[in-house]
Parts: sequence; structure tokens; C-alpha cells
Amino acid sequence: MLEARSLSKTYSGDGTDFQALRNVDVRINAGDCVAIVGKSGSGKSTLMHLLACLDAPTNGSVFVDGNDTAALSEKEKNTLRNEKFGFVFQQFFLNGRDTVTENVLLPLRIRGASGNTLASEAAAALAAVELSDKAKKSAKDLSGGEKQRVCIARALIGNPQVIFADEPTGNLDSTTGAAVEKLLFDLNRDKGITLVIVTHDGDLAEKCSRIIEMKDGEIVNERTGGAA
Repeated sequence: MLEARSLSKTYSGDGTDFQALRNVDVRINAGDCVAIVGKSGSGKSTLMHLLACLDAPTNGSVFVDGNDTAALSEKEKNTLRNEKFGFVFQQFFLNGRDTVTENVLLPLRIRGASGNTLASEAAAALAAVELSDKAKKSAKDLSGGEKQRVCIARALIGNPQVIFADEPTGNLDSTTGAAVEKLLFDLNRDKGITLVIVTHDGDLAEKCSRIIEMKDGEIVNERTGGAA
């Protein structure tokens, strides 16, 4: 489903270059549950951003379903992200003044879905994260765990093939984080959604079926995890 070939990324600024990725090759198959781990600056978030078409590589290629994303226009990349991918980040990126439902519906509104579709999809996504009773509440009035579950519902809207999660439990206490972890792993197991998690949390990584370890912009190890 996702493949990187000879992927490199160099950032330039203040007269200096920083090579965040160096000739990375990786393949992620449909239904995989993958953790990308490494210290800060190892390149793990850069790799995720390139696989998710949130950024463009300096060299190399990213393929989605066998298609080279370099051949896509920006509009086509936007459509790809909106229809195939869901995103869960450490920062919630919710509009606090809007209701939970309105926050969840944002990807479908961008897609131009109809009113009937909006209502049914929102209800299904909120039910999946057990937040049906919060549908009309303002996002600012939710707890941290509830906000992250809203983010997962937003990622689920429109039935994505892949969910990218960047430190999804980083701002949560251990109990709430465990609940969010379980929700993500259940989606992978029960719905077959491919899960790509970037994390510093070794315990979380060990629950994934594949662990990709990065250092200095390169993949230095790949092994099997315990799988949730």
C-alpha cells in the first residue's frame, strides 16, 4: 500500500543543510500495524510526513497503491490525503468553539459530501469512539482523552485506508492513553485499517506487529513486535 524507495529529505536554512532522511527504503502493506521509533531528530516524523504526502522528498519516491505520488498535482495529493488517510496528532488541532460533530465532519465537508451523508457518517464515527453523548458539546469543554477520541473519530470519517498517528498518547495520562491505544489497535484489527504510529513510547511500540527503528535519518533495525 505504501512504499518508499531511496527516500531522502534535506532541510536548508541559515546557510546550513540538515539531512533528515538518507536513502530510506520501506514498504507498508495493507492491514499492517507499524511503529516508527527513534530519538528526537532520528527522522521518524519526517518519514511519516513523506509517506502521508504531507511533504515532498528531496530525492527518491513515495508510492501509494503502486502509484508514484510525484506524478500527482497538489490538488490530487489533497484528494488522496482526504480520501485514503486519517491523521491523529499529539496536538489535537480542534476548533474549540465548534461542536464535536462539526470538528469530526471537517474532512467530509472538504470532500463536499451531502447533508445526509454528513449526519450518518458523524454518528457512526462518534459511536466508534464512544462519544455519541458528546456530539453537541463544544470541543473546548472536553477532557484531553475525549479530545483525542474526537481526533480519532475525525480520522475515521469517510473510511480511510490508513491512519497516521504521531505521538497519539503523548499528552495523555497513562489510563487515558491506554484507552486511546486500545481504540487504535481495535480499528486495525477489526476494520483492517493500516496503522502507522510514530512514538517515543517503547511500550506502545511493542504492541505493534512491526517496529521500525530509526537513527540519523536511516532505518537501523526492523523487527516484529508483540502485536496488540
